[in-house]
Amino acid sequence: MLTILVVLLSWAYGLEGADVVLSCSLIEDGGGMGGMTGGFMFKRTPSTLVFRDLVGNDDLAPELVTPYNPPETPNADDLIFELMLPSLQIPNADSLLHADCNEQEVVCEISRYFPRGADSLPAHFIGSVHLEGSGLSLTLVLQTLSSETAESNTPPLMQSKLNLPLSQSGTLLTEVVFVVFSRVPSIMAPIGGDAILDCGFRQKDSIPGQDVALEWRQQHRGNGQKILDMKARETETEVGSDVLVEREGTSAEADLLVRDGNASLTLRRLKVTDEGTYICTVSSGEFQTQQVVQLHITQPPRVTFSEEKLTFQDNTPQKLICHCHRYYPLDVQVEWLSQPPFVEEPVSFSKESTLSSHQQHSDGTFSLSSHLILRSDEHPPGTVVTCRVSHSALDTPADASLTVDKPEPKTDFWTGIVLMLVLSVLFLYQAFKSTES
Repeated sequence: MLTILVVLLSWAYGLEGADVVLSCSLIEDGGGMGGMTGGFMFKRTPSTLVFRDLVGNDDLAPELVTPYNPPETPNADDLIFELMLPSLQIPNADSLLHADCNEQEVVCEISRYFPRGADSLPAHFIGSVHLEGSGLSLTLVLQTLSSETAESNTPPLMQSKLNLPLSQSGTLLTEVVFVVFSRVPSIMAPIGGDAILDCGFRQKDSIPGQDVALEWRQQHRGNGQKILDMKARETETEVGSDVLVEREGTSAEADLLVRDGNASLTLRRLKVTDEGTYICTVSSGEFQTQQVVQLHITQPPRVTFSEEKLTFQDNTPQKLICHCHRYYPLDVQVEWLSQPPFVEEPVSFSKESTLSSHQQHSDGTFSLSSHLILRSDEHPPGTVVTCRVSHSALDTPADASLTVDKPEPKTDFWTGIVLMLVLSVLFLYQAFKSTES
């Protein structure tokens, strides 16, 4: 797990608020081709990302705060990105503060970024921060700031890898000028239901009336398609937009995009084919970056038995079939349990069962059956036989149960013959008596 330190700025810088310090990797193109697939090689250099004044300290417990001190002796080889957040408010930023306590890993990567039409200086970087476990995900555009220089003619220390001036404390001062985020980067939704894919953005010093472009794409099993393409702008009287929708039942709100930075996508009447990776790309001014949201489609199985009653009339074994109907995704586990009368715990009979092959339906869901042979000596009357099905769409396993009934009383063969003869004689007697009268 990456190191996360929370810093009280009043101790380090005389400010009110808490820093979050992340261990990151600076990603650079290593040049050439590598690997068995012939892909590009990348270099990873350890670096540090310091969010200054990210969270106010009014509600912080003292044990959550650890002082962060810059290096006593600045080192040109150190890569410490110090972020200023002067006007951008990042939603749910406090979740980074509690990541260690919640045992969540934070993945942090930084790379160079070149805005459209911008000069080489100030330099820009992309910072990708992802809180694993369906947590916050950020893509930040960082812009370098001029470092304060001492009252001397001594030139600033230059970072050895980036060739950029460092501050007096040995950090690379930057500010966040653009951020695209998702507070829920992974979502589960049922077939036939609706889903909102969360995506938003913030921009420093945006120009009034500036176009904002939004694109949503879906990728699944190697195939990709555009879902929505929108260009929106705010005038003095209204918000205008040009929208192209490729999937029926899909929408995004142009006024929320321009005024609130809300780039979320709504998908209605979900199908199995809607599952996949969704890429939210926001462009505004010279900046363009994206977020990834995973949509998982689910459908819990319906569990039924092949028989409504279970009775042993003799010692002939009985076959019982447990049907699991129309579930998604594919993986399902079936367990057989038997609990005879006066036994406290059920006994597993799963090893004696067999499974059919999966059947896929036209809507993408699956069905499967499990077969079990039952014997009267192992399952006396009163025994409860249970088929227990586990699936990712179920919070708890789904059970179907039958109780072995007592056999119906048998009628002796000769007794039945005599009874039939008696009934026949009575019938003939009544008929003869009727003809005499």
